[in-house]
Amino acid sequence: MTATPNLRPASPDEIAEVLAFALRYDGRRRVYHADEMMARINAHRLAGHLEASGFVVMKAPPAVSPTMSNMTIPHRPL
Repeated sequence: MTATPNLRPASPDEIAEVLAFALRYDGRRRVYHADEMMARINAHRLAGHLEASGFVVMKAPPAVSPTMSNMTIPHRPL
C-alpha cells in the first residue's frame, strides 16, 4: 500500500454518512431491507463505537477529474 501524504482523519459525521450509504446501497443498486432512518441511526452508532474504540479512519482529498484539454485530435484525410 502506498502512503498518501494528504490523508486526514475522517470526522464521525463523514464516517456515519459513508456507513449509512453502505447500509442503503449495494454498489449502485438500492437495497430496500434497510430503511433510510434505520440506516442513519445504525451508522451513527457504528461511527461512535469506532471512535470510542480508538479507530482512526483516514480520508483522502477528492480525486481530480480527468481532463482531455491536453490531448490532440489526430487529423484524418477526407
